[in-house]
Amino acid sequence: MSAREMQGTHTSTWCMGCGNFGIFHALKNVLATLSANDTVLVTGIGCSSKIAQYMNGYRVESLHGRSLPVATGVKLANHHLTVIAEGGDGDGMGLGMGHFVHTARRNLDISYFVHNNQIYGLTKGQASPTTDLGTVTKFTPPPLGNVEKPVNIAHTALSMGATFVARTFTANVPHMTEMMAAAVAHRGFAVVEILQPCVSFNAVNTYAWYKQRVRDLKEMDEYDPENQEKALALAALWGDIIPIGLFYKESRPTFDGVLPQLQAGPLVEANLQQVDITPLMQEFV
Repeated sequence: MSAREMQGTHTSTWCMGCGNFGIFHALKNVLATLSANDTVLVTGIGCSSKIAQYMNGYRVESLHGRSLPVATGVKLANHHLTVIAEGGDGDGMGLGMGHFVHTARRNLDISYFVHNNQIYGLTKGQASPTTDLGTVTKFTPPPLGNVEKPVNIAHTALSMGATFVARTFTANVPHMTEMMAAAVAHRGFAVVEILQPCVSFNAVNTYAWYKQRVRDLKEMDEYDPENQEKALALAALWGDIIPIGLFYKESRPTFDGVLPQLQAGPLVEANLQQVDITPLMQEFV
């Protein structure tokens, strides 16, 4: 299917100028290169997760913060599928943080694209887990603004064991497409943080603000995507310089690749008619 054919029939309800439009365009580019019959998109709840409603393909819309456990279930049921999870900073780093940590350390063969607009957009502008210190919102009023230390998504992914970690910027569609495609091609848990301005509720982290700060990792000293220590140091940078690109990539056995239960083939192809669960039911009922 072409990128145009990947677009569904529903009309977008994103605000005019929302960074999600760029992400939508890049994701269509990537999905167009994959087999539509073997690819599943799993989302949570939020402005970011509406992307599934606008796609033409197999998708599962889960609960708030639960895209990764649902994606895990899809992958373990049929580990031959290409599984992509998608959500926002509030969805994934708030309710979904525990799932994020454990999916990373297990190294499931899933790609996770996180739209980071540093605000809760769908619920009209509360501070999210990634909101910068001092940011004034409806629920973090002046003079202090937000007093909670923000989560650094890329740095957290590296710390928890993700084997592919990248960051990109929604205003650069070719770069987004490149990072997403590389994540999908990677065998292991691949995290792509996407810097995404919210034009309605975040007046701080704007397109202009990011353009003054984003810098390609390839142009920075000490860059080595095979060195986790250097990757962690570069991912920790957030302020006058915000690195984008591939921080780190390593090859490590995947959770779904080593489970003995999956060695004979996908669970969906197992002949369950030959399984007698009567003794199990008698034991627990």
